Formats: sequence, structure tokens, C-alpha cells
Amino acid sequence: MNYNTDPSDISGTISHLQSRVVMCEASNPNHVNYRYWQLVKEMAKIVQFIGPPRGSSSPIGRLPTEILAEIFLYCIPEDANWTPAPDLAPMQLTAVCRRWREIAVNMPNLWRRLRLEIGHGDWQQRAFCYDSYLKRSRGRQLSLTLECNNNKWTELQSLLQPHVAKISSLHVGLSSGTSSFPLVAADFGGLEELVIYTDGSIPVPAVTHSIMHSITHLPPNMRNLRLLGIYSNFQVLSSLNSPSWAGLTNLEIMVAGLVSLPCLLRLCPSLSSLTMIGSFMPADETLGQLVHTKLQSLRISGDLRTNTVLFGLLGLFDYLTLPNLRIVEVRNIGRWAHGEFKALIARSQCPLESLIFGGGVTTTPEELAEYVTLFPSLKLVIDPKRSALFK
Repeated sequence: MNYNTDPSDISGTISHLQSRVVMCEASNPNHVNYRYWQLVKEMAKIVQFIGPPRGSSSPIGRLPTEILAEIFLYCIPEDANWTPAPDLAPMQLTAVCRRWREIAVNMPNLWRRLRLEIGHGDWQQRAFCYDSYLKRSRGRQLSLTLECNNNKWTELQSLLQPHVAKISSLHVGLSSGTSSFPLVAADFGGLEELVIYTDGSIPVPAVTHSIMHSITHLPPNMRNLRLLGIYSNFQVLSSLNSPSWAGLTNLEIMVAGLVSLPCLLRLCPSLSSLTMIGSFMPADETLGQLVHTKLQSLRISGDLRTNTVLFGLLGLFDYLTLPNLRIVEVRNIGRWAHGEFKALIARSQCPLESLIFGGGVTTTPEELAEYVTLFPSLKLVIDPKRSALFK
């Protein structure tokens, strides 16, 4: 922080920015436009640069509450969810002065994103902090990350119970010591996004079974489901007859064994983006051709963690028509099923925009040239460095 800046310069800069904000509001009172937010962000940088106010006569002390509140929002860490810390906003803002504390505590949007760590240090002390944080959100939609390093789920569930209906985004991280997973997706009625991931270790079978049971029925507004580092049981998925999966628009899963892509897409008729990772082979299709009108992005990869590279995806596209397919990315699949993919795009008459071949994919110059001929504006990428699991 720089506290030696000339106060008259600061005051003049802030006054100038304030007048420009007022002009933006006056010229377009029903719409907070892009330039308005640019001006507010400029003032936020000034606040962070010169430090806390020193008395009511300071330039920052004269800022209207409404503008100061907007600045506070831009002081929030950029990470999706964060662990409360006294040297980071929003908690840092409450320690500056009484006015700042009153403003920050009464801004629910400052307190709606939180990362909870379970299994580290004094749980009672952290639980008190988490509870205060959540109460300050005052019924706003919550985005939470749960980092689970033990099996003390009971305390966590008790803490979250009053807020369950307001959780719209939930990320759950599992460590190698986790041996249970009692959370059930359907219990979170307002959930729109669920991400379950591991620390790199493959969960014990009991945990995987519990997770599969948890996602059998999804909340009605669920749109985004990502299972990272967890092999899904495709037999269980293919046997589902749950209308709750019909609302999914983004799905990322790891699978092994026989997989029916048409079966998965039938389960998710609204899906616009699908990522599949693992070691799998196309299963025999018994229900005939499927036309899926929503899918726009398809990404497929073998799993390098198990030293598994797929072998060409032969048969995966045979029973599909994807008229809105725009983006295809493949990694670690061995020999590319060029003929089958050409048949798919010819059958689908899709507006393919981007075709990406990462590491572990074998193609020929002649095959690549055919795609450019078929789609003159196609963004064709060949990048062997793209061999890691999708992020």
C-alpha cells in the first residue's frame, strides 16, 4: 500500500470519477452500462492503492455509500470461492472502520461465496466463522466449496442445513482419506451446479457407489454436473430413467468399459456440452439412430493417470446425428476414426467451427486437408501439448 500519495490528487481523481459516474447514471438511468462499471473499478483500484480512510475528511471517507458498496464488490478475491481470512475482503473490509464494517456487513452479496475446510485444525472455531459468513448472506444464492479431509460429515451437514435451499453451486473435494459420501444431490433443492473432484487419488468403491447413488436423482434446476477423478458406473447411468437428468446442459464424466454415447444423450436431451474421459469402448446400440439437436461441444480423452489411451473411437458415432455440433476436441484416443467422423458431420449437416486434435491422436495430412475443404472457415488445431486431462 502507498499512504504517501498527495491527498489533493486523490480527492481530485475521485471527484472526477464520481462526476463521470453520475453522468452515466443520468444519461441512462435504467441501465448500468459497461462504462459505469469501468469507472467503479477504477475507484476500487484507488481504494486498494491508498489504503484505509483516515477520518471523515479523507477522499475515501466522502464517497457516497452506494459507490463505496460497488467498490467493495470489486475488492473480493477473484478466485471462485475462498476461505475466510482477516487479510482478505470481505473480512478485511469490516476491520477498517465502523462505517466500512456497517456497509460490508449489510451487503449480502459479499458473503455468498465460501470455501469450507473440513478436517483441519479447530473445527469449532472455523464453524463459528463459517456460520457468521453464511448468515450475512441473508438468503442470497450461495456458491460453496467443501474440502473434505476426513469423514466428519455430521458437523458439516448441521452447519449447512439452514442454508441448503439457497446453495446454487456446490463443489466437493475428496481426499484419499475419505471413506464415505452421505450427501444426496436431490436434497439441495436450489442446486444448479455440482462438481465432485478428488485430490488425484481414485476413491474407494464405497465412496464411488455413494456418489452414483447421490446423483441418481438431481434437483429440478440442475444444469451443470462434473465428476472429476471419479469413474462413473455407466451401467447405472444407462439404467436411469430419471427426468431430472433431462435439464442438464453440461456434463463431464469419467467412464470405463462399454459406453453407449446415444444412450447417454437420450438421458440428457438438453445437453449442449459433453466431456468424456476414461478407458471405454462403444457398446452395441439397440435403439437405433438418435438425433440430438442440442449438443454443441464434444470433448473426449483417454485417462493418462491410468496410462490409458483409447483406440480410435470406432463405432462411437455410428448411431448419432448432431445437427448443432460446433466444437470437437479429442486427446489420447490413438488412431482417429476419420471415416466415421466424416460420416457423422455429413449426416448431421452441422456448422462445425472448431476441431482440435491434442496429444495422443494419430491423423494424416490428407485427413486434415479434407476437413478444411469441407469447412473452409474451420478452426483446425493440432497441438500435441494438449495431452493432460481437460480443465
